[in-house]
Amino acid sequence: MAKEKEFTRLRDELSALRRALPWRRLETPYAFVGADGRRTLAELFEGKRQLLVYHFMLGAQTDAGCPSCSFWADHFDAMRPHLGARDTAFAVLSAGPIDKLTSYAKRMDWQFPWLSTAGTDFNEEFAVSFSKEAVESKDKIYNFGTIRAMGQEMPGASAFIKEGDDIFHTYSTYTRGLDILNPTYHWLDMTAMGRDESALKSPMAWVRRHDEYGQ
Repeated sequence: MAKEKEFTRLRDELSALRRALPWRRLETPYAFVGADGRRTLAELFEGKRQLLVYHFMLGAQTDAGCPSCSFWADHFDAMRPHLGARDTAFAVLSAGPIDKLTSYAKRMDWQFPWLSTAGTDFNEEFAVSFSKEAVESKDKIYNFGTIRAMGQEMPGASAFIKEGDDIFHTYSTYTRGLDILNPTYHWLDMTAMGRDESALKSPMAWVRRHDEYGQ
C-alpha cells in the first residue's frame, strides 16, 4: 500500500508538470477528410475548449488497422460522453484514405470520429508518419528523437486547446506513454497473472483484433 500511495502521488506530480508545459500555437489551418466530408481541426473541437487526438496506425499501404491501435481504440467510444462532460472532444486521425478508415471502422463497430490526414503535413508535424527513407536510415526519429521508427506509421496521442480562433498543442505522448490509455491492461495488472507476456516473443504478440480471437 505504501508503494501504491507513493506511485499515486508521483502520478499526480507528473500530471501537474504536464499541465504546466508551454503551449505551442499551430500555424497551419489543418483540414481533414471524414465520413461526412471535410472538417477543419477547429471543427473537431465540436464547441468544446479541448481536443484529444489518437494517432492511429492505418496508412495508405495497409487495408486493416494496426492490431495494437485497434486494442486501444476498442475503448474509445465508451469514454467520449465523459470527456464531453469535461469540455473535451475526441477524434482519431490516420494517414490512410477515408474509404479504408470507414470500412475498417464498420468492421470493428466503432462510432468515434475518424478522419484522414492524407494530403496534409499533420502526421509529419506530430512525428507519427515517416518516409521510407527516414525509416530505413535507422535514425532516432520517433518519440521526440529518442528511438527508431519501426515503420512508416507509428502511434501517438496529442492534446490541444482552443483560445478564440487560435489552436495550441499542449502535449503529445508516444510508445510506452500510451500504456496508461489502455484500461484492459490496467485491469490485468491487478490480477495474479498480470499481463502474462514475459514468455512471448514480443510483449503484445497475443493481441488480436477483437473479431479475430479464437480464429
